[in-house]
Amino acid sequence: MPQAIDYRAILPELVLAGTVLSVVVVDAFLRPPRRWLAMPLSLAGVLGALAAALSLVGEERTTFGGAFVVDDFALLFKVFFLVVAVVVLAISLRYIREGRYYQGEYYFLLLTSFLGCLLMPSSRDLLMLFLSLELVSAPAFLMAAFRKADVRSTEGGLKFFLIGVLSTAVMLYGMSLVYGLTGATGLRDIAARLAELPAGQGNLVLAAILLVVAGFAFKVSAVPFQFWAPDTYEGAPVPVAAFLAVASQAAGFAGLLLLMFQAFAGQADAWAPVFAALSVATMTVGNLIALQQRQAIRLLAYSGIAQSGYILLPFALAGAGPATDRAAFAATVTYILIYAVMNLGAYAVCVAVARERPGLLFRDFAGIVRRAPLLAVGMTLFMVSLAGVPPTGGFWAKFFVFTAAIERGGIGVWLAAVMVVNSVISLYYYLAIPREMVFADGEERPLVAPVLVRGVVALAIVAIVALFVFPDLLARAPQGATLVGP
Repeated sequence: MPQAIDYRAILPELVLAGTVLSVVVVDAFLRPPRRWLAMPLSLAGVLGALAAALSLVGEERTTFGGAFVVDDFALLFKVFFLVVAVVVLAISLRYIREGRYYQGEYYFLLLTSFLGCLLMPSSRDLLMLFLSLELVSAPAFLMAAFRKADVRSTEGGLKFFLIGVLSTAVMLYGMSLVYGLTGATGLRDIAARLAELPAGQGNLVLAAILLVVAGFAFKVSAVPFQFWAPDTYEGAPVPVAAFLAVASQAAGFAGLLLLMFQAFAGQADAWAPVFAALSVATMTVGNLIALQQRQAIRLLAYSGIAQSGYILLPFALAGAGPATDRAAFAATVTYILIYAVMNLGAYAVCVAVARERPGLLFRDFAGIVRRAPLLAVGMTLFMVSLAGVPPTGGFWAKFFVFTAAIERGGIGVWLAAVMVVNSVISLYYYLAIPREMVFADGEERPLVAPVLVRGVVALAIVAIVALFVFPDLLARAPQGATLVGP
């Protein structure tokens, strides 16, 4: 018998999907000077989807035979992605309009990727996870190469596409092995049937898990799957780089949390050491190569790689008991939320500077403290926060991960030590741009940033400081949205 669809459960996705179609239709009838109106239409749709998601708070719903679930974890990430969408749209308006891009196509692709982001945390089936991941990635391949006249954009988009296709093939092979071993695609069913397999199939199970993880490791730009990120971020329009660094990466982590803490939780003793190696390699490689950068977007790209290493660290703590697993899970989610605030703020400053200096070399930021004090203060706070230095929210992001690692004991203590060393190393390059802004001589005329961009920077400044003063603002939500336990 066909199952009834719970349309209320998928209401945010329906609203956003309707907006995607409306943008395409409306753009076809707009004259070129008025095609920027695709952005307000997109913004209205995102706000409508956000209202729909908030209306589901406190409810638990399941549809499509259990493949799609609305719970606290899913709603937390849905609200997060929709707020990020509002910010990315805000910093896109003038950048895309002044850059003479195809505006309707841009907003269509961007919202389609965000639709995949919304689906990801509700996906409780391997097929749904795969479809969500591809819906995030496929439009992003096109957006990364949106600067068609720039060879760097074409090169970055091509690298992104080729490595993305390869990682998808590897992930699908791993999923096929999981299905062959368990005969199930639902995450809870997989967990139950893996627990019943004979011990002799342990190596095959681990191989299948690692192949699936490889696909998501590409999405979060973990070593050794990070090669696409710097060239792709540099070549893409700056708002697209912001989307890739925040929303796309967060979608990958949401998928990893679902897989590792739900489908493969019983095998944590086998895969946790792998994540320990991934975490150490990713944060170390990202930080060391970032020291050599002289271009802002490439610096943020390698910073994002290093930050992925910090976010991966709690995965290495799994398997020591429910309490430790819950702390690790909450630390990961908290880090993702706080990282988004400081990273979006940094990219908003880059959007403002790119209006005059599209190369975004370090020297292009010279003297901005005298030309645009808000941007200089904001960029300094965001960079200090990314380094994990108080009084910024980034301090608590690292502190929660550090605390979870210390409480785990054993390998957790060593991972915490590596994290501290890497954080100290990162201070050198995180202070490079603020140093240029404050101490280097530059032009004297004011740097005029778009109103929406200045608004994003101001809100991010307030948020970063508020998160330091009131860390419970974000810390409590992940604790109540855990997938660990019954």
